[in-house]
Amino acid sequence: MNFLEVLLIALGMAMDAFAVCLGAGAQGGTFGRRPTFRLAFHFGLFQFLMPVFGWFAGATIERYIAIYDHWIAFGLLVFVGGRMVWSGFHPQEEAQKNDPSRGWTLVLLSIAVSIDALAVGLSLGIIGVTIWAPAVVIGIVTGLVSWLGLRLGNKLGEKFGKRMEIVGGCILILLGVRILLGHILA
Repeated sequence: MNFLEVLLIALGMAMDAFAVCLGAGAQGGTFGRRPTFRLAFHFGLFQFLMPVFGWFAGATIERYIAIYDHWIAFGLLVFVGGRMVWSGFHPQEEAQKNDPSRGWTLVLLSIAVSIDALAVGLSLGIIGVTIWAPAVVIGIVTGLVSWLGLRLGNKLGEKFGKRMEIVGGCILILLGVRILLGHILA
């Protein structure tokens, strides 16, 4: 597998993270270097780790994961997106902004955007590709694309305010629905 193929896989896998970061940035809770770094770093880290786990897991657990992975991603994205939409419509009940770069929200989003990477790692293992170089490229590309999505989302959030938090939450929910339908209809 050459570098261009790995790069294209990495870009394809990073699109979910980009969409989530666009919504999270629009929410307004990720202003500043630290929250931006935390979210981009963790998305990149999880996108690096999940293919490695998939590669090591092999066919022994793939059949169990494949049955539920789309449901897990759907549930996590709908949960976090629903919280964002609720916050957008009820700002008085959410006095503090929900920072998606902290706590369980960070963990849930990181898992949700990288769950398909398990299957990629498994696939690379099946075709005999060593996992380390592709995993590093996937992680770095996802981190950079996530950073870009956060920056763009922050600009949109500054311009459009709370409406962008609602839009961001809807993006997460639609992304979850797309993942679920993609697996069900495939």
